[in-house]
Amino acid sequence: MFRWLSAAIDGQDRGRLEDAFRWLYTFVKPQSKAIIGLMLLSVFGSAMVLLQPWLTKMLIDDGLLAKDYGMLVTMAIAMILVGIASTALSGINRYLHTRLSGKILFSLREHLYEHLQTLSPQFYGGRRIGDILSRLDGDVSQIQRFAVDSMFSALSSVLGLVGALVLLVTLSWQLSLLVLVLIPLEVLWLRWMRRKVERQTRVIRERSADLSSFLVETLPAMKFIQSVSQEKRESRKLNKLSDSYLTDLLKLQVTEFFTQAIPGTLTSLTRATAFLIGGYWVIEGQWQLGSLIAFSTYLGMATGPVQSLLGLYVAIQRMSVSLDRVMDLRRAAPDIEMPEVPVVLPQELKGEIRFERVSFSYEQREDPILSQTSVQFPPGMSIALTGPSGVGKSTVIDLLMRYYDPDHGRITIDDIDLKTLAPMALRKRVALVSQDITLFRGSLAENIRYAAPDATDDQINDAVKQAQLTELVESLPLGLDTPLGERGSQLSGGQKQRVAIARAILQKPVILILDEATSAVDEATEAEVIANVNRVFADRTRILISHRASTLANADVRIALTDGQLISENPLPEAG
Repeated sequence: MFRWLSAAIDGQDRGRLEDAFRWLYTFVKPQSKAIIGLMLLSVFGSAMVLLQPWLTKMLIDDGLLAKDYGMLVTMAIAMILVGIASTALSGINRYLHTRLSGKILFSLREHLYEHLQTLSPQFYGGRRIGDILSRLDGDVSQIQRFAVDSMFSALSSVLGLVGALVLLVTLSWQLSLLVLVLIPLEVLWLRWMRRKVERQTRVIRERSADLSSFLVETLPAMKFIQSVSQEKRESRKLNKLSDSYLTDLLKLQVTEFFTQAIPGTLTSLTRATAFLIGGYWVIEGQWQLGSLIAFSTYLGMATGPVQSLLGLYVAIQRMSVSLDRVMDLRRAAPDIEMPEVPVVLPQELKGEIRFERVSFSYEQREDPILSQTSVQFPPGMSIALTGPSGVGKSTVIDLLMRYYDPDHGRITIDDIDLKTLAPMALRKRVALVSQDITLFRGSLAENIRYAAPDATDDQINDAVKQAQLTELVESLPLGLDTPLGERGSQLSGGQKQRVAIARAILQKPVILILDEATSAVDEATEAEVIANVNRVFADRTRILISHRASTLANADVRIALTDGQLISENPLPEAG
């Protein structure tokens, strides 16, 4: 099957596509029982559809024309019963089909989302979020529709085609030869049009990603756009993107119209020919009227599945565009290697950090961030990590959090190499409070409890006091139950940072990292927050990064990052 699907897509790497289809099959296989059940329903449904024209033939020929009222009543009742059964089967089929489609769609999306969770900040820094959203939403949906809808469409089409051909030959093998003329013409036409559909579909997906990216980038920045009076400029950009999308969408619509219109016209010509020939036979008394009507109906049933099957050939091209875009995300490799058997961190840790001849650089930078550097972060102490802007202090933190692994050397916590740890287990023991605070839609309590979902109300209240949030909570209409808007927009920068500190307090980490965590509060509040942090985490390792001398004034140790080297200074010099 994989080779047949990849062979249908010319000019692409078939081995790569076979791998992609195998990956897709892993989501279809667990639903095999549901698929078999739906296939059986499709068989019964197709049989009911094929039975209706034959009943019509018998009603006309054996009832009306034969003037047999009993047969007329019998056929009418049979048609009613078959219609009811067909409707019931259709409803059940639609319900089960929707449930199956949903399971596969959400499974695909969840798997891809989980993979995205393993990728480093560098991946997201080089990608448009709107483009990622477009792939997670539109492209995954397109793949799911192919995986499920096309499969059942193909089955129904094959059943309908075989059944219709058998009945066509039964009614008149001579007129059935018209189908043999029609099918090759449709095949040739669709083979010629499919490349146009594929190319224009890819363009449409890119245009959709452009629109999503624009909205994701501008809506959160609306306050800034308004502050510099650039609303009209951004509106013009949106209009330009919308015009480009509409232009390409109309091109695709025209292409798809001609893709389907020519086969439809050929079908109409074939049916008209059948009526001319068959009608002549009826007039001459060589054929019955009911047989002609039934033949015409079955002819439509035969050409319809042919178009569906050939349309599936075109759908493969469209789906391959989405599959390629999704697999581009799927093939993005994490910047760290997962250990086969992760080391389990002991419950009690001192929090001693060591860099042992560590080197690290980004691919896009020639000069390394770290170069064969060794240093110790002593346990249970307050450590100031200093250095000019852009030197790589945040990268050092990213290495400690295992967003990246060193190119050379190793980093340890209590002599345990970070590479032997599962990232999730490590990050549960290391809390990071940065300048850019992430808040989610939900209550204030839910945001504080985010890193420690099982925290009690008493623990939350204690963390609120430690983080100097009591005044904020008392000012809110519902206190801790007050819902926060998108990204906590109603909170000030300082309030957001204190929420993040309360969140870290609840996490009870072995190592606490404050990366410009108090930059948005005044110095008096900062001094009180830092004092509380030092009291609450007195026996934990605390790493402070700040451009304020007052933030670092009472740190126990200074470690400076300069020229790719981490240099320890102990004791910390007096702040000038």
